[in-house]
Amino acid sequence: MPHTIATDVCEGVADCVTACPVACIHEGPGKNVKGTDWYWIDFATCIDCGICFQVCPVDNAIVQEEKPDLQKTPL
Repeated sequence: MPHTIATDVCEGVADCVTACPVACIHEGPGKNVKGTDWYWIDFATCIDCGICFQVCPVDNAIVQEEKPDLQKTPL
């Protein structure tokens, strides 16, 4: 099951983007409620390796399950 980036918790650090082996993490448009850049995970591409969760320095920004209600996507 894919991981999820909680849009309103993400602070746009983007360590997850460079760490992802399948390039399934993308920058979202605009800013989130915190006023920071934010990212989202393409659930169809995610291989559930957990590297994003391991490298993210922001507490609770990445959830270890698929929770579409926490993650906005530009699609």
